[in-house]
Amino acid sequence: MGKRLIVAYGLWALGGPLGLHHIYLGRDSHALVWMLTFGGFGMGWAWDFWKIPGLVFQCNHQKTLSNEVKEEVPPASVIRFVGQVAMGIYFGLVAAIGLSSLISYYVVALPLAVGLGVHLVACVGEQTSNLKNTLIAAFVTSPIFYGRTISMIPISLTASITAQQHRRYRTGQKKHENLSLRLYRIGLAYLAFTGPLAYSALINTSRTVSYIAGSIGAMLDWLSVFPSLSALMERILLLPYRVWSLFTGGGGFQNQYFKEWEKIYEFVATFQNEKEHLACKILGVDSQATLEEINHHYRDLVKIWHPDHNRHRIQEAEQNFLEIQAAYETLTHLRKFKKH
Repeated sequence: MGKRLIVAYGLWALGGPLGLHHIYLGRDSHALVWMLTFGGFGMGWAWDFWKIPGLVFQCNHQKTLSNEVKEEVPPASVIRFVGQVAMGIYFGLVAAIGLSSLISYYVVALPLAVGLGVHLVACVGEQTSNLKNTLIAAFVTSPIFYGRTISMIPISLTASITAQQHRRYRTGQKKHENLSLRLYRIGLAYLAFTGPLAYSALINTSRTVSYIAGSIGAMLDWLSVFPSLSALMERILLLPYRVWSLFTGGGGFQNQYFKEWEKIYEFVATFQNEKEHLACKILGVDSQATLEEINHHYRDLVKIWHPDHNRHRIQEAEQNFLEIQAAYETLTHLRKFKKH
């Protein structure tokens, strides 16, 4: 049964950023790209408005078009190449967020993520490429830039060039597959992409809470230098309770609230002081240490406790390394605020 243009536009309007219209037209790779990037960060979704009629025609006449003689190698496309590089870097960033704590991150996780991102874009539309060669290029390039933050960029470039060299049209007519099977396959790929992000969110929850508490404490310390600004912030934060007091008639509730507010303020200040003291103890510096001294001690401790240098006691090294990182972030954050 042929695809209808009105249905394609309806799905584009209702769930275009999630690639629903591409699923309807049997373009699963394109749909997955849209799901992972929310419609090509909005721009690709908007551009699809003009392309939908051609995509519907192509889908309805697929059998006829597949019988036509095509060039052995598709013409090179700058847009596709840029998309491959961008998606490879995007996948690499996700791997860096969720899997950077793994020992094999630079050797396995990063090149695998970048290579899969490049290949996903290479399979959009009527074209495809050689997954094996693309991954080999990514894995060969990765050791050259081992440990460097920007390593995902040259890896993505190399993998994209390889994918372009092995580009070809899909051979044969697409076989009709059950929609539930296609959605299941897309769902698995989506979970594989979002899994590292969920893992990172769970693992780093405690560090995030600690960072927020530290930021609040630092903000309070910074505001104390500007009494007028501190008073303004206090009025803004207390505005909902002042409105509430107008309806309740004030009285005991407001007074009780101010007492509780003072307790919270004192608790945060005490917590911040204790946190700073603990951070100084971990890095082996005193409370008056300068930023240069903190950096010096931090670099020395990282050389000692980096997990790559302590393979025989990996758990102890990882725990100490995380504590050193947290202490360094706390002290540098406080020093920068106090400096300003």
